[in-house]
Amino acid sequence: MGVTGFRGRVVALAILIATAVVAVLVVVSHVLLSRVTDADAHALAQARAEAVAANVAVRGGHVVLIESGNEALDTVAWVYADGHLIDGIVPGGLVDRVEALAGAGRSGTATVGGDLLYAEPIRLDGHRVAAVVRVDLTPYETSEQRSLVMSLLLGGLSILLAGVVAHLVVGRALRVVHDMAALADDWGEHEPGRRFDLGVPRDEFGELGRTLDRLLDRVDSALADERRLTDEIAHELRTPLTALRGEAQLAQLSAHRLAPETVLTEVDRLNTAITTILSAARTRSEGGTRCDLRAAALQAIAGRAVELAVPVDVDVAVAAEVVVGVLSPLLENGLRHARSRVSVTARVQPQGVVIDVLDDGPGFDPADVDRVFDAGVTSGDGHGLGLAVVRRLATAAGVGVRAIAEGRGHVEVTFPTS
Repeated sequence: MGVTGFRGRVVALAILIATAVVAVLVVVSHVLLSRVTDADAHALAQARAEAVAANVAVRGGHVVLIESGNEALDTVAWVYADGHLIDGIVPGGLVDRVEALAGAGRSGTATVGGDLLYAEPIRLDGHRVAAVVRVDLTPYETSEQRSLVMSLLLGGLSILLAGVVAHLVVGRALRVVHDMAALADDWGEHEPGRRFDLGVPRDEFGELGRTLDRLLDRVDSALADERRLTDEIAHELRTPLTALRGEAQLAQLSAHRLAPETVLTEVDRLNTAITTILSAARTRSEGGTRCDLRAAALQAIAGRAVELAVPVDVDVAVAAEVVVGVLSPLLENGLRHARSRVSVTARVQPQGVVIDVLDDGPGFDPADVDRVFDAGVTSGDGHGLGLAVVRRLATAAGVGVRAIAEGRGHVEVTFPTS
């Protein structure tokens, strides 16, 4: 329906333009032809008048025609001398106009009905002589009418041809779009990973195909990102819930009360995971915020036994929630696996402010250091827990994060400053 409607609009526009062009051409050609026929009629009248004037002379004090006797000219050419008709027969309906032209004393024209009247004064000593001729305009008018009819017929055919050509050309061009739409529908059902792959664009439809391929790539990337987020949420929430369930079952079997500190610890882990995930989601749409890095780091520590060495008055170009969301899981991991000490230090570098989260635990396995941020991947005694969500939040906020294998727990986080 949409393609048909678009094609109809294009065809209608083509017909409208063709009609306007044809109308202008018909009007211009008719005007030009009218001027040409008028000029031809006047030229013929002038030639007749000059021919008649060449045969007028004065003999014996009277104005006479040297050559006469052509009866055909009597009804189309007349000679007046001193106000009197001396040659020709003037039709009754033309007498007044012919006499007026003859007595004017100068060249002149008049149109009466379908006739053109032309008067040419003849200079003869002592006499006022004028030759008046008539030209029938019917052949000229007929020629103009025929030409107008032919122009209109040719114009109509041109308009019809323009509409047909536009319909065929636009239909052929839009067939590409129709085929692309049909392929896309089929892929959506059977092969969602396929692309148009039209090659180097040679026209606007090639550009459209390439743009759609890029859009589909972004959609696939977004869907894969959402699937990873689902996996990360499941991973983050499963661990504390499993711990809570295990503690509850153990308490049920042993008839002992569930330790409140255990419940609170696991609930805090759940809260941290949920807060981090929500922060990652909000960071996608938020931007242009800044915060004091030391204040945000203190909020992330939240009373934990962590040494802090971050200078005051250091701002970073992310929200405080992002700093807390990134550092909290790292601190949780560090405290869980440290032997005795966890620290947070800061270094100002040209690329931003680098935070080092350090603990004296076993650290990361060099073979797994590039995979510790993948969901479900752990290193050593479980250092990978929570790092997948940390990476998601960091990536969404433009924060760099990497694990360093150096015999102790070390995660380096780079916050942008602009």
